Amino acid sequence: MADDYYETLGVTRQASQDEIRKAYRQMARKHHPDLNPGDTKAKEKFQKVQEAFDVLNDAQKRELYDRYGSAYETVGGGAGPRPGAWPGAGGGPGGPEGFDINLEDLFGGGAEPGGGGFADLFKTFKQRNKRSAPTRGSNIEHALTVSFATAVLGGEAEISLRRADGQTESLRVKIPAGIASGKKIRLRGKGDPSPMGGPAGDILIRVDVAPHPNFRRQGNRLDIRVPITLAEAIGGGKIDVPTPHGTISLTLPPGTSSGSKLRAKGQGVRPADGEPGDLFAEVQIILPKDLEASDRQSILESLKKYSQNPRSDLRW
Repeated sequence: MADDYYETLGVTRQASQDEIRKAYRQMARKHHPDLNPGDTKAKEKFQKVQEAFDVLNDAQKRELYDRYGSAYETVGGGAGPRPGAWPGAGGGPGGPEGFDINLEDLFGGGAEPGGGGFADLFKTFKQRNKRSAPTRGSNIEHALTVSFATAVLGGEAEISLRRADGQTESLRVKIPAGIASGKKIRLRGKGDPSPMGGPAGDILIRVDVAPHPNFRRQGNRLDIRVPITLAEAIGGGKIDVPTPHGTISLTLPPGTSSGSKLRAKGQGVRPADGEPGDLFAEVQIILPKDLEASDRQSILESLKKYSQNPRSDLRW
């Protein structure tokens, strides 16, 4: 059964010539062989679109087609359209059908409003035909959550990608020391392959850093709260503090109050390409849970000798 030319262009039988031409441009863009390399179905559809347009764009042929359908060529005695040929090709200016159109009419900005993007696309294909460099494949974006320790010290992680062909691929990713949450790691040439035989795209991995139960990070600076006993606060001494680079010993001055901060230079984040940060240990005095009443009273009596109002500087 012969194709219905109106259905081929996606228009009604009452469509105006302008509507037919507009529909033709849209269909030709969609199925043009340059935009669908190696797709035989697209090529066949493209030829059918041209054939339909060659008839419906000609007032005399359209009238015969509306009356007699696919038998219009026999009734009209015409040669009929040439499948695969461009409408308007082969004649003088304007072509035998009075409608001169070429690739730049289809993909240029003058075809209809909003066609500028197709103009750029057409330029790409013209450059390809001139043996310019093939286009790259598309980039793939992926999110990856790493531990706080891995972000600070660096390491490796594994990601799993589902490719366009349905295959699942696992990749090992190197995490640079000191990477911050929100930063991206680029795996060059691991993205989608180029449809034109050019280089593959990249994989862009957005890194999210999981929180740590004890440490907090500000740039390359690390903060940690360190509990101390009342005896340590009063008498001072050495206290051990964990860091990403090993346990260190800090000196606690006698009479240290809660909230005081001890600084350990260079013991914070040590990025692969930058200056190391410092670590700040904020001490918190923890009272004994099993303090006997007699001891509590003795401590209170001793402290009453030192009159002090620690809230004297508070203001609204």
